[in-house]
Amino acid sequence: MVAVHGERGRACGAHLYNTQTAVSTFKPVVLITGASAGIGAAFARIFAAHGHELALVARRVDRLQALADEIAEGGRLRPVVLPADITAADAAAGLADALIARALEPAIVINSAGFGLRGLAADLDLGEQLGIIDLNVRVLTDLSLRWTNSMARHGGGVINVASIASFFPGPGMAVYYACKAYVLSLTEALGCEFAPRGVKFTALCPGPVPGDFHARAGIVEEQLPRQLTRSAERVARDGYAGFMRGERLVIPGFANKVAATLPRLLSRSLMLRLIERYQLPKHQ
Repeated sequence: MVAVHGERGRACGAHLYNTQTAVSTFKPVVLITGASAGIGAAFARIFAAHGHELALVARRVDRLQALADEIAEGGRLRPVVLPADITAADAAAGLADALIARALEPAIVINSAGFGLRGLAADLDLGEQLGIIDLNVRVLTDLSLRWTNSMARHGGGVINVASIASFFPGPGMAVYYACKAYVLSLTEALGCEFAPRGVKFTALCPGPVPGDFHARAGIVEEQLPRQLTRSAERVARDGYAGFMRGERLVIPGFANKVAATLPRLLSRSLMLRLIERYQLPKHQ
């Protein structure tokens, strides 16, 4: 393992940046975390299909190798595989060193790694809840900011996978919802700050996506609201298209767009009760 909204964007960036960036001989790549499954793997297939060279990051080496083989067998350049536990303190620096050793630099970073836990915060393991914060906040922030110079050189940017949960308080998944609110806020703010340098930031806020996430979180997929649920492939397609258009916020699916407006229409106390009823039905 490696040691380790469109229009709103145009209103930002009134300050001036020095947009001169050093010329680099390194080859640009799309760096994708959480690439072994779900939205991360779907993003890998989409970016590869559009001719991008990839660097895939996750802990599960066998899945990364299988995905890289699949992409290569489809006639695309085989992705670089970088197995890593990105929550390790030196993981981001290790990824940077691994890319430098291969004469690569990220033009686009996709932060797709993440996990959540369902239950009362007092009942869930505290260490695991702090791990959610570490991955969804500290690591994501590091990887969002670490390569902004190379992103500016190549006209790239960052896709941060947030969630429809970003818009709500979340009793029953309190830490996860709070982290995703951070991801949305950070991504929109950085999109504003880096607009003068031509670096795009997109927050992708899907509803439920069937896959490994729910098994780890303790959620039965049959209980997911069908009208809000979309496949990883559809979510990644929407995210790719929105990023390429320079959108700061992408919410896949009409029902999810409607859901995201509810906090503006309903009281906070009512929103809390609705989310609690959904996430903690046994405690009602």
